[in-house]
Amino acid sequence: MTILRLAPQTGVGVELAKGARVAIIDPLGGQVSDLFCASAEDPREVLSSGRSIDYANRLTFGLGDLLWSNRSRPMLRIVEDTCGRHDFLLTPCSQETFDILYPDFGGAPHRSCLANLIEALGPFNVEADQIGTTFNVFMNTWWDPDGELHIDPPTSVAGARFAVEAQMDLVLGITACSAEKSNGGSCKPIDYEVLQ
Repeated sequence: MTILRLAPQTGVGVELAKGARVAIIDPLGGQVSDLFCASAEDPREVLSSGRSIDYANRLTFGLGDLLWSNRSRPMLRIVEDTCGRHDFLLTPCSQETFDILYPDFGGAPHRSCLANLIEALGPFNVEADQIGTTFNVFMNTWWDPDGELHIDPPTSVAGARFAVEAQMDLVLGITACSAEKSNGGSCKPIDYEVLQ
């Protein structure tokens, strides 16, 4: 199969049939990719962080784990993971993320994962308000005993791979994350490969 490249701060939408796989690859190391999906049959059925955490009974996910929909149906199974460090707590960065959390940007327009996912999934009838918490591949978040959340540079090295297998027919959004803080200070490309 062909490996395709997402330029920094961009996204793509792909159709994924049940049983097909998509691999997300960090070609240079230290880059996050936001992953979101919806049912191809009914785009109101979407990936749910809350359901997935509830059913797994933990906050971290890895090889063999299922990711569930808001209707309590399996959507994705993790079938490859050479990094082992990902986030399923945070929403995709948005213009508001930069306005509220990073005032150094001074309100200037900034590419965001949310905008990229809206553009990528819009043609598949996924509306902006349906895009919630993303599975943030290679994102390195951790928390203090008192609950304070921290974001450190990704631990992924060049060539790190993460792959999921569709448990139903899906439309999938993938980004090369636009938030500099999540990516060790600079935004880099992300590669992906669809294995039908």
